[in-house]
Amino acid sequence: MEATAKATYVRISPRKVQIVLDLIRNQPADKALAILQYTPKAACEPVKKVLKSAMANAENNNNMDTSRLFVSYCNATPGPILKRVQPRAQGRAYRINKRTSHITITVKEMED
Repeated sequence: MEATAKATYVRISPRKVQIVLDLIRNQPADKALAILQYTPKAACEPVKKVLKSAMANAENNNNMDTSRLFVSYCNATPGPILKRVQPRAQGRAYRINKRTSHITITVKEMED
């Protein structure tokens, strides 16, 4: 049994989110929450929110024990890019890409 949670169109680069996801991959869920709590990265907040949602899905939808959950799969894929223009000297314009992410986290129960 496994439970999944997704956050789509999160306004942070998937590259930055992937760094945080690498910290919690294959960790027990409670330890992963502690890691996210004390890691000074902007991506920790949305990732923590998705992890809590996955744990709640496991408890409420699949009747799994939250103390025995671990992060079995986590991924950040790129979403649509918001394209903006920055005015520059002599009438030029530079493009600014504001990237978005789709964050997916799956939790499973540990085998005894």
